[in-house]
Amino acid sequence: MSTTRDYINSNRHDFYNDGFLDLEKCPEHPFHLFESWLEVAIQKEVNEPYAFNLATVDEDGKPHARILYVRDLMDQDLVFYTNYGSDKGQQVLKNPQACMTFFWPELSRQIRLEGVVERLDDTLSDAYFASRPRGSQIGAWASEQSKVLESRDQLEARIKELEVRFEGQNVPRPNHWGGYRFKPSYYEFWLGHPSRLHDRLAYTHENLSWIKRRLNP
Repeated sequence: MSTTRDYINSNRHDFYNDGFLDLEKCPEHPFHLFESWLEVAIQKEVNEPYAFNLATVDEDGKPHARILYVRDLMDQDLVFYTNYGSDKGQQVLKNPQACMTFFWPELSRQIRLEGVVERLDDTLSDAYFASRPRGSQIGAWASEQSKVLESRDQLEARIKELEVRFEGQNVPRPNHWGGYRFKPSYYEFWLGHPSRLHDRLAYTHENLSWIKRRLNP
């Protein structure tokens, strides 16, 4: 344990970038900068560039966070899919305010977004579900996401039952599973630099316009 503590206490590395975020040259709409950064992360073959941390709050005000995947960009909204009955599904139902964070350490870049989550139209969820691998489709039926599971065997038994049930036919989307649209009202772009003197550029949606501001590191 002391080795672990020593490592996390003393290990250091600096972030390096050739350029800086120019407030005047950055696009007026933050989605365009977000999209260009995501494209770079994909081109540079960053590990799972579409992965993000989703933070939500339950009805008691307790925060929760987990890693998900963005699966579409739609009218400047970000789309993800999950079980409606899961903890996150129930939390955004009662409080749609949420936060997304993307971190690409290979590029010394991070993007944080704040906004609201809305349920995606069922027809779009149907179309995406139909594109998923069959094993993932079966899994969406089998998992009572976030609920207590007595044993792994119990889950495996459900999967076998469902494989028999849907044998020889397409697997329909279960009613408890589908998509959400994340609608940002705040973006913060972070570009790592030495000595922790990072670039931070924030976009805030105010009076139907996006306002750009530079933040201290």
